[in-house]
Amino acid sequence: MAEIQINQLRKSFSDFVAVKNSNLVLEDGRFVVLLGPSGCGKTTTLRMIAGLEYPSSGQILLDGEDVTWRRPRERDIAMVFQLFALYPHMGVRENLEFPLRNEGLARGEIDRRIAEVAAILRIEHLLDARIGGLSGGDRQRVALGRAIVRQPKAFLMDEPLGTLDAEFRELMCVELRRLHDRLKTTTVFVTHDQNEAMALADHIVVMNQGEILQSDTPEGVYNFPSCLFVARFIGRPAMNLLPLDEPVTADRDTVRVAGTAVTVPRPRASVQRALLGVRPEHVSLRPAGEGIPARVAQVEYFGSHWVASLATAAGNVCALVGKEDAPTVGDAVGITFDAWRAVLFDASSEQLIPSAATLARHAEKHHV
Repeated sequence: MAEIQINQLRKSFSDFVAVKNSNLVLEDGRFVVLLGPSGCGKTTTLRMIAGLEYPSSGQILLDGEDVTWRRPRERDIAMVFQLFALYPHMGVRENLEFPLRNEGLARGEIDRRIAEVAAILRIEHLLDARIGGLSGGDRQRVALGRAIVRQPKAFLMDEPLGTLDAEFRELMCVELRRLHDRLKTTTVFVTHDQNEAMALADHIVVMNQGEILQSDTPEGVYNFPSCLFVARFIGRPAMNLLPLDEPVTADRDTVRVAGTAVTVPRPRASVQRALLGVRPEHVSLRPAGEGIPARVAQVEYFGSHWVASLATAAGNVCALVGKEDAPTVGDAVGITFDAWRAVLFDASSEQLIPSAATLARHAEKHHV
């Protein structure tokens, strides 16, 4: 196991900057997910940690040791790729043995490790099979096995579930999380899929346009997004963002939205133009005349709940509604919010405005 630290890491390709001076500490034994849209720099960051790309500047530390310019095989890191990267001319057992033979391990130690990994991944029955005859899910298990059998300091995974169908991807998420809980090896996992990130991560690093926008727990990223991009990117449906009628005043716990007073955690800064952010599950429908006036524009059924699209003077609002309480399109309703769950953003800088709630969470995170 190992802590991974990157300091002022930068990577440019000619005039294009793929990673912009990133600073990050990936704690020993944690499952960390690099999350963001295509082209955000997450895979480039992973490849630099692996040694498959060298940075334009900056430093990479593995377990306190500078490995910035070391070759991949000198870093004691195992990588799992999206397309498995197995040797098709070898069988399953031979694929698992390959890295151990290269290390010059004794036959008995090789057999012991393969038996242990096969039991963990439940692939004992595949050991004598050929790679070409395996399903995508079984190939992924073998690729994981080849990484695990080396017993490296860290695992790096570049969208390893991307080629699997949705149902099997969910199953593999559960198995990967169980595997990590058992091995406790530092893992860095790249994905653009927020569902994978939420299901797997101890810690999520959200990236966009080569920058780290937020590094936090899944709960922190979801409930206290650092900026408007994270608020919009995380959550399905995305966070509601509504313009305020007037400037935000520090330490005042009410704001006005669409002419209606709304209670919020006290902001710690005054801001001229701001947006109120609230998740759809923290929006409640009331009888007309209560809260913010709205009209039901659309209703979608999702089995366990409905998603209602509500037209207000401040813009569209999404609300999650219990399956027994579906509103009717065209109905006049009122909207209220869970006051403690609301957040405020500076419309100019697009950054989260510190509040009583964010400061309370910060104190809780750093309480010893």
